[in-house]
Amino acid sequence: PAPVKPPDGGWGWIVLFGCFVITGFSYAFPKAVSVYFKELMKDFHVGYSDTAWISSIMLAMLYGTGPVCSIMVNQFGCRPVMLIGGLLASAGMILASFTTNIIELYLTAGVLTGLGMALNFQPSLIMLGTYFDKRRPLANGLAAAGSPVFLSSLSPLGQVLLEKFGWRGGFLIMGGLLLNCCTCGAVMRPLDMGMKRKTEKAQDKYEAKEMLPIGGKSEEGISTTDGTKKVKKVKKKPKKGKKLLDFSIFSNRGFIIYTISKFILVLGLFVPPILLVNYAKDTGVPDTEAAFLLSIIGFIDIFARPACGMVAGLKWVRPHVAYLFSFAMLFNGLTDICSARASNYTGLVIFCVFFGISYGMVGALQFEVLMAIVGSQKFSSAIGLVLLIEAFAVLIGPPSAGR
Repeated sequence: PAPVKPPDGGWGWIVLFGCFVITGFSYAFPKAVSVYFKELMKDFHVGYSDTAWISSIMLAMLYGTGPVCSIMVNQFGCRPVMLIGGLLASAGMILASFTTNIIELYLTAGVLTGLGMALNFQPSLIMLGTYFDKRRPLANGLAAAGSPVFLSSLSPLGQVLLEKFGWRGGFLIMGGLLLNCCTCGAVMRPLDMGMKRKTEKAQDKYEAKEMLPIGGKSEEGISTTDGTKKVKKVKKKPKKGKKLLDFSIFSNRGFIIYTISKFILVLGLFVPPILLVNYAKDTGVPDTEAAFLLSIIGFIDIFARPACGMVAGLKWVRPHVAYLFSFAMLFNGLTDICSARASNYTGLVIFCVFFGISYGMVGALQFEVLMAIVGSQKFSSAIGLVLLIEAFAVLIGPPSAGR
C-alpha cells in the first residue's frame, strides 16, 4: 500500500518521548559508567586503557550491530526488537555486578548491555522518522536532547550510588533502570495505516467470514472486500523477495561522503566525555566536582540540541542542513584543539561549555542529514550500515586516547 502520511503529532509525541528516553540511555550510559572506572581500576588492578574498553565495547556494540538491527526490524518490526533489547541491556548490567575480572565486565556490561541498547536505539529512530515529516528536524532535536538530560543526571547518580552501595550495587541499580527501555518499546505503535482503514478492513474481513458459505469465501471475498484483497496482495509480495539490507545506497555519492566524514569524526567525538572525569581527578579535582563536569556538558547540550533542531527546521536553513552539520563538526574539533591545555578546574568548565554546544549540534543534526540524503524508505538500511562503519572508529578511539 501507499505509505501513510506521517501525522506530525498525536501519538507521535508519545513515540518522541520513548525515543528521548532510549537516546538518553544509549548515548549517556557508556559515558556515565566512567564514574565507576577509578574503583574498577583499584579492584581489578588495571589501567586507564583497560577500563576505557568497557565504554568502547558498549558503544561499538551500539554502532557495530547496526546491520543486524536493520535486518531484525525489517523482519519482525520495531516493537518486538525493542522489547528484547530492553531485557538484554538490563540483564547485562545485572550480570556485570557479579563479575570477578575485567574480561567478564567486557562481556556483560560491554557486549550484552551494548547489544541491548543497540536493539532499542535504531528502531526508535526509524519509528520517529515514520511519525514525523514536516516537524522532523525539531523531533530529531528533541529526541537527541535525551542524551544530555540523561548524562547530566546519570553521572551524579552514579557517583552517589558508588559512594552508598559500591560499584557492584551501582551496576545492579543501573540494570534495573534499563528496564524502562521495555516500556519505551511498548509504546512504539506501527504506523502501517490510519485507524479508519484498520477498522474498515477488520469489519469487511469478519463480514466476509460470517456471511459467505465456505466454498464461496475465497471467490466472493474478492469482490466483497476488493480493497482489502488488493492491500493483502501488495503486502505479500515484499515478504518473498524482501531486501533485508539495501546495499544500493552505496551508489549514492552523498551517502559515501557522509559515512567517511562521520567515521573520522567519531574517532575523537566520544574521547572527552569518557576520559574527562578521570583526567580531572588526576589533576587534583575532588571526585564529586569531577563527575559534575559531565553534568555541565549535559546541561549545555540539553538546550543546544532542540535549539539546533529548530534552526535546522527553518525554511531557508533546511535545504542547506548539510552545511550546518559540517560547521558543527568543525566547531567540535576546534573546541578540542583550543581547550586541550586546560589544566585547572576553571579551564575544564569553559571547555565543557563549548564542547556541550558543539556536541549538541552534531547530535541534533546527524540523523536528520542522513535521512535527507537517503530518504525515509532507505533509512533503516542506511543507518544500520553507517553505524557498522562507525563502530570501528568508536572501538579504537577512546582506548587509543587512553594509551
